[in-house]
Amino acid sequence: MYLTPPVAPIHPKVSVLHGDTRTDNYFWLREKTNPAVLEYLAAENAYTAAMMRPEEALQEQLYREILGRVKETDLSVPVRQGDYFYYTRTEKGRQYTIYCRKRLSLEADEELLLDANALAEGHDYFRVGVFEPSPNHELLAYSSDFDGDEVYTIRVKDLRTGGLLPDSIAGASAALVWANDNRTFFYATLDAAKRPYKVFRHSLGAPADVLVYHEPDERFEVDLAKSKSRAFLFIDSFSHVTSEYRYLPADAPEGDFRVMIPRVQGVEYDAAHHGDHFYIRINDAGPNFRLVRTPVDAPPLDQAVEVRPHRASVMIESVDAFRDHLMLEERDNGLRQIELETLSTGDRHRVEFPEPVYSVTLATNPEFDTPTLRFAYTSLITPLSIFDYDMERRTRELRKQTDVLGGYDSTQYRSERIFATAPDGVRVPISLVYKNGFQRDGHGAALLYGYGAYGHSSEPAFAPERLSLLDRGFVYAIAHVRGGSEMGRPWYDDGKLLHKKNSFTDFVACAEHLAGEGYTSAGRLAILGGSAGGLLMGAVTNLRPDLFHVAIAKVPFVDVLNTMLDASLPLTVTEYEEWGNPNEQSWYDYMRSYSPYDNVQPAAYPHMLITAGLNDPRVSYWEPAKWAARLRATGTDNKLLLLKTNMGAGHFGASGRYEKFRETAFELTA
Repeated sequence: MYLTPPVAPIHPKVSVLHGDTRTDNYFWLREKTNPAVLEYLAAENAYTAAMMRPEEALQEQLYREILGRVKETDLSVPVRQGDYFYYTRTEKGRQYTIYCRKRLSLEADEELLLDANALAEGHDYFRVGVFEPSPNHELLAYSSDFDGDEVYTIRVKDLRTGGLLPDSIAGASAALVWANDNRTFFYATLDAAKRPYKVFRHSLGAPADVLVYHEPDERFEVDLAKSKSRAFLFIDSFSHVTSEYRYLPADAPEGDFRVMIPRVQGVEYDAAHHGDHFYIRINDAGPNFRLVRTPVDAPPLDQAVEVRPHRASVMIESVDAFRDHLMLEERDNGLRQIELETLSTGDRHRVEFPEPVYSVTLATNPEFDTPTLRFAYTSLITPLSIFDYDMERRTRELRKQTDVLGGYDSTQYRSERIFATAPDGVRVPISLVYKNGFQRDGHGAALLYGYGAYGHSSEPAFAPERLSLLDRGFVYAIAHVRGGSEMGRPWYDDGKLLHKKNSFTDFVACAEHLAGEGYTSAGRLAILGGSAGGLLMGAVTNLRPDLFHVAIAKVPFVDVLNTMLDASLPLTVTEYEEWGNPNEQSWYDYMRSYSPYDNVQPAAYPHMLITAGLNDPRVSYWEPAKWAARLRATGTDNKLLLLKTNMGAGHFGASGRYEKFRETAFELTA
């Protein structure tokens, strides 16, 4: 029974760089194979379990509430690919997805392609990486991760016999594309820092694979794609600010990939194929991207025709081409829009959406020759809804709305968007939701979420587990801080590198605004963020520890300087363009001024729950562990500080759905 928190032993490590001396008392926690490290993490887990034991009844109640809203035996909307309808389903009591298909008709007999439950047997963790049927649908290439470290093993299944081919490829990333000959695929492998950096061609049964591309620049990763037209294979080599495409006819897998547009530092692009042209989304003329069309046989920009100019207020997020239509995803005034163009006439229109605050994403759209676009729509009060949209008739059909069992009624809740004012005068959007009858008198509890990095937009989407908070009188809010792309690419640029502190002051401004407008108060405000959002949690609790009652930091990136000074770690070099390179003094000094671990101070911090994954390749387990140890040793409060490490998972926590439900119930009681 651990009634007092574990105390991490102090083993000082002194480092000097740029004339600055730092003493790290907990550097030794990086030693993953050191029994003392594992013993310390186990002791922290035991302490967390003991301190949360009084809440076990509430955790179980919340778990039952979450589970009671889920249709445990369910299936996805089937996706047509050639002669087959592919879909997934779940079964009550089973943790993982089952992958299936039917031929020609949804009334046909089911073919079970892959049962993740069977593959996961005997493992604490399991995740499917790629799931790629061959073009003739006779073979299936899939990959598996059994540790949570995002290192996959590729296998090939013969769908005619149900047997596995002898081909097995270890050390792969989650990237794979088939050539059109049905016997060749391309995949990417990882370097020592788990960076996807080499692309190989694999021919079934061949004794050795052929290296077709090696990306030597450690800032860059590689990914693979196939055009919707199925005419071309793409290698996308990209950093945080620069990209370069290579393309190869899918009918000629033994050919050489050609560079589409040679890389230029600071210029990003991607492409869709249609007929004799590539449609290229590129930010050479401005941060929000423009769209150009180039001939397939001469794609450099001197042959390009501008199709959409750069616009300061609208960001083009993606482009895709169907036989008769061009599709653009755009970000306008914080919301995603879908614009469609009929290629034969040039007629354009946007898909209309019914709510003022919502989220829409493209669903799986594998077919080129179709008038139908499938998208997923949701909002803070509308469950995920899959629509098929007729691009010619401008009509839509609801194919499936996620069932929320237990009598959910969206009219009993209200969502809105408000704005806070940051210290520099910038208006920061806040999306929020609450149950009807909520009173803005300062007595309400609130949970404020934030992320703000990598240009990732925090979408106002429905989450059934959130109802357990709303029904208890909570407000749930999303702070759309700079560092995301909600307001366009400049919104991202203003929250990275030497502007990173804008993310933190934006979040504080959102919290202060919620309290000032009566949605909550400092003594009733909880905050939540994970990964880079965990950095946000660490930074704002250093800035304003008095403003928050509870902070939940999931797999938080908090030891910024030590991580970014270690080029051997996954993501370090590739993320110099996101955070800066502290080997240069200007970047070092700026990171030093906000790195949560380096700026822990004698202060009364809020109650805190910190989580980690022992096998996490993105944020090493020792970052949250060291941070928790320093907070315990430095903080002046007697608030509850809990560190919970998943000893068999990585960045994304538990892999089974029921385990995830229990994780969520635990976090909601923190």
